[in-house]
Amino acid sequence: MDKIKEEILRVHKFRFACKEFDENKKVSKEDLEFILEVGRLSPSSFGFEPWKFLVLENKSLREKILPVTWGVQRQMPSLSYLVVILARKKLDMIYSSDYIKYMVEDVHKIPKDMAELRIERYRKFQESDFKLLDNDRDIFDWAVMQTYIPLANMMTAAAQIGIDTCPIEGFDREKLEQILEKEGVIDREQFGVSCMLAFGYRKEDPKRPKTRKAIEEVVEWIY
Repeated sequence: MDKIKEEILRVHKFRFACKEFDENKKVSKEDLEFILEVGRLSPSSFGFEPWKFLVLENKSLREKILPVTWGVQRQMPSLSYLVVILARKKLDMIYSSDYIKYMVEDVHKIPKDMAELRIERYRKFQESDFKLLDNDRDIFDWAVMQTYIPLANMMTAAAQIGIDTCPIEGFDREKLEQILEKEGVIDREQFGVSCMLAFGYRKEDPKRPKTRKAIEEVVEWIY
């Protein structure tokens, strides 16, 4: 057990936001598929999986988005894969949507009478508990927060097999979504961009050790 704990900590100390990858060393498709499977298996609120992962292999599309994605300028020439993580919008995530009905009945396979109770509970959650129905952006932001669960899991899984990553929020969301919609990649009524994740192998190790606040500043025990 202690060895497992040591390995987990080693992996998290190994991982860092890689700003430049080794262009001569490429991540295999098999390894990326494994990482994406880890993302797919990630948990979500109510189990509704409000995300989609776009693997941007199209070089022409990468070039088109580059001017509006300043956070990936350094990595783009050398990365192996670029994944855009989408979050679902109100059209899908409102309690009365076809998507929620599909998730409850077809994916979760909940019997119809129980499915209605599940959706009713979800309605109360949206209306009263988190008050997500006041405006369209609230539901989208709630979905975006959940996409960071598979984001973190994929970064950790990558680090466990020696692959480097860089999570990216450095982009003009409006312009990026416009490009993706114009290219027929997304429907902006249904999806918005949450973040991006670059994969590759580090060109060099970080120049300084990982810095974090002391555990006493981060954790408070309430007895």
